[in-house]
Amino acid sequence: MRKYGLELAVGFIPVLFLFLLFLGVNVLPFLMLAAVGVALFFMARGRGKLTALSNGKSRSEVKSPSFTFEDIGGQERAKSELIEALDFLVKKEQIAKLGIRPLKGILMAGPPGTGKTLLAKAAAQYTDSVYLAASGSEFVEMYVGVGAGRIRDLFKEARTKAKKDGKSSAVIFIDEIEVIGGKRDGGQQREYDQTLNQLLTEMDGIHANESPRILMIAATNRKEMLDSALLRPGRFDRHIGVELPDKKGRLHILNIHAGNKPLEDDINMESIAEQTYSFSGAQLEAVMNEAAIYAMREDHATIGERHLTMAIDKVMLGEKTDRETSQEERERVALHELGHAIMAEIVRPGSVSQVALSPRGGALGYVRHQPQKDQYLYTTPFLHGQIMITLGGAAAEEMFYGERSTGSRGDFDQAVSIVKTLVESGLTSLGIIDASMMTPDKWADVTKSILDELMEKTRRQLEEHRQVFTDSLATLLKEESLDGDGFRALLAKTTAA
Repeated sequence: MRKYGLELAVGFIPVLFLFLLFLGVNVLPFLMLAAVGVALFFMARGRGKLTALSNGKSRSEVKSPSFTFEDIGGQERAKSELIEALDFLVKKEQIAKLGIRPLKGILMAGPPGTGKTLLAKAAAQYTDSVYLAASGSEFVEMYVGVGAGRIRDLFKEARTKAKKDGKSSAVIFIDEIEVIGGKRDGGQQREYDQTLNQLLTEMDGIHANESPRILMIAATNRKEMLDSALLRPGRFDRHIGVELPDKKGRLHILNIHAGNKPLEDDINMESIAEQTYSFSGAQLEAVMNEAAIYAMREDHATIGERHLTMAIDKVMLGEKTDRETSQEERERVALHELGHAIMAEIVRPGSVSQVALSPRGGALGYVRHQPQKDQYLYTTPFLHGQIMITLGGAAAEEMFYGERSTGSRGDFDQAVSIVKTLVESGLTSLGIIDASMMTPDKWADVTKSILDELMEKTRRQLEEHRQVFTDSLATLLKEESLDGDGFRALLAKTTAA
């Protein structure tokens, strides 16, 4: 009966009103009463949906995930810092004897894809806690007070769920905390400010002797945007940097993701780890996954090193495209890429791995470089050399066509970014300055001065190797690729002549 109640009501009520109207009864009061009832019904129903929506993500993840720190590679320092902080929840008697106040919050900051969410899940497993997860964007609404209400509901749900499951603690993880935790501008009417104020209040309400204990873990890619009230001790007590993995970390991550994949015996995973310099954990997982897809396309039972190399190119540059270009465009692209390659060999001999003319992602061609050693400090000559490599393509076009094309746009973006690094690091003639005090005109003058000087230097050096372009162009157009050794042989032959 309940199943068809709405249909019966929709059919019966209009007939009843028509019958009363036929008898001469004034049905207007009944209509108004019915309208109010329907409005109240849909308001109550909408409120229920809003509540479900506000808690939807956390309710779907309240179970403690079976995910441990051993399943995470490349973040040994971050893991050790996090485990030390979590021991305040696990070793309660020891910290009580020493009078240590348990931590209320842990902030993890680092680039995207480095494993911050995975670390939070492992933290819940390590402490045997209930785990609730949400994104900062879930608390932002156009209606004032909704975000603050969702913060209250999240903490309430954590306590309720922990008691129901017999857990002594709960971990609340908020990703993209900068969405609700950004610096306040002094106004108290903004929805963002009210949401942040409620989060601060809830964290202040976490006490050492309460049961169940609440631990707040948050992640951000932009720590500099966070409000100072959120970062102070007593709220987020520990700040853990989750950075891009080094070579050892990349090898660990690759081996983890290779665990369920059939690899050929002769694969050198250390070489793959070297080639994936500056890759995040998420990108490394994608490399292994894409390599398996390439093997499946070719109907191979195992994954070979060639599949891994193609996967690295895809993750870096995108999938190969079917763009058809004219002969003139192909020649221009070939000369452009040869300009990059020749300049790279001049600046850092032996650095070119491949020169390719095949369109991939948004690029019509590319130069693949040999694996770099992990490096964290850069000198002025190194950065100048990097700029000259990026300008090599445009300089080559000017040499042979007398003008540049739009294909150099991405190269110029990289060059300007490196100039910014030089200025902010005090490596220019300006000396040590506060970059925020630089006017747009001053930035333009400095950038133009450095790039014009390096562009002229790049032109002169490429002009000395003009014959290399001539000797390599026909081969590159025919084969669509030159390996590093073959390219260096042409370079050495032409230089000797």
